[in-house]
Amino acid sequence: MAYLDRDGIRIYYEDRGSGPAVLLTHGYSATCNMWKPQVDALADRYRFITWDMRGHGQTDSPDDASRYSEAVTVADMRALLDASGVRRAVVGGLSLGGYMSLAFYRTHPEMVEALLLADTGPGYRNPAARDGWNQMAQQRAREFEEQGLAALGQGSEVRIALHRSAQGLAHAARGMLAQVDDRVISVLPEVRVPTLVVVGEQDEPFRAPSDYMAAKVPAAELVIIPTAGHASNLDQPDRFNEALSRFLGKVAG
Repeated sequence: MAYLDRDGIRIYYEDRGSGPAVLLTHGYSATCNMWKPQVDALADRYRFITWDMRGHGQTDSPDDASRYSEAVTVADMRALLDASGVRRAVVGGLSLGGYMSLAFYRTHPEMVEALLLADTGPGYRNPAARDGWNQMAQQRAREFEEQGLAALGQGSEVRIALHRSAQGLAHAARGMLAQVDDRVISVLPEVRVPTLVVVGEQDEPFRAPSDYMAAKVPAAELVIIPTAGHASNLDQPDRFNEALSRFLGKVAG
């Protein structure tokens, strides 16, 4: 457990295990704690770097809303790898963390050994569809501002998360969950690394996006986790770990 200072903002991260490096990013309103079943099971073979995004968990929640964005998140991920002495890693995440992993590949492809995209989507080409997503993000922000941390809900990944700032989560919704263009979805055909797309069988909102990513990424493999919802790594950790272990064994030794 450690902190990385990023221009006065403390980024919380954990660095466990030994072997090829794997950087994992959590979903919106979750924390790095959601990856515990994977780290506990595989840290004897791989080095896992997990972290709390801005506004989440034990990472700081700056008051300035401009300090939350896709670009800033990608820069935080790069800084974590640099601070850890890692030049190339398997990069992955769930939900918002998966989207940010694709954004990271778009900016730093030379640092990505392989991609893990779990219960996530690549964004939208259609501006109307993107506007619908952004309305949802704005609504989540308002809920946190009006209800405080009671707005977290009951998702598997949320129930095990400890947050310090409802306003930080609101800023993260507007600056990181909301999307501004189609740059990330446009990179899919250009991905040149092995990619594991994982989705829970019952995660209906992300089944179609997962199919789309698996079809568009040249070296993608799709795994559907039976009887799992949006947090497939927590709902069925053994099945998820089996798929992840098999994938890492092929791409990261």
